[in-house]
Amino acid sequence: MLIGVPAETSAGETRVAVTPETAKKLIAQGHRIRLQSG
Repeated sequence: MLIGVPAETSAGETRVAVTPETAKKLIAQGHRIRLQSG
């Protein structure tokens, strides 16, 4: 499965949709991850 992670667009927003550790786990399960830069 391809999982897309968009960048946050609200000013001052500090939450993240995917942590590096979670991304590694998803990749290990066979998923592909695409992160929006910025």
